[in-house]
Amino acid sequence: MVTGPAEALEHELAVLLRRSRTINRETARSVHPDLEPEAYSLLVRLDIVGDSRPSDLAAYFGIGKPTLSRQVQLLERLGLVSREADPTDGRAVRLKLSPEGLEKVHAARAARRQRLHDRLTDWSAEDMTQLATLLGKLNALL
Repeated sequence: MVTGPAEALEHELAVLLRRSRTINRETARSVHPDLEPEAYSLLVRLDIVGDSRPSDLAAYFGIGKPTLSRQVQLLERLGLVSREADPTDGRAVRLKLSPEGLEKVHAARAARRQRLHDRLTDWSAEDMTQLATLLGKLNALL
């Protein structure tokens, strides 16, 4: 039973997080049936930053290098990511989306945004802005 504002917020966040995990899983599988949500998140990050050292990705996601390495190997096998020599350090590599990876990630992200847009057709721009602002505030605290 929800008894107060803090409990109501906790409850709604729990529901949102469960639904978000489901959406992430579905979105990842829309890129490739074998893709896990964590690996999809790597693709999105590479789409945002362009390219990255594996160690920077591991630090960003707070995961170990062996875990990242397994995910990257899968992404390479699926043809979604490629490695390039780091121009600033000949011993290092940088990861970037392959042309196929770029195309599939853009399509998946566009479809995800469209689904959200379709569900929020009755919301005003002010309501969406207010929710985005409040979520941004919460994310900054967390």
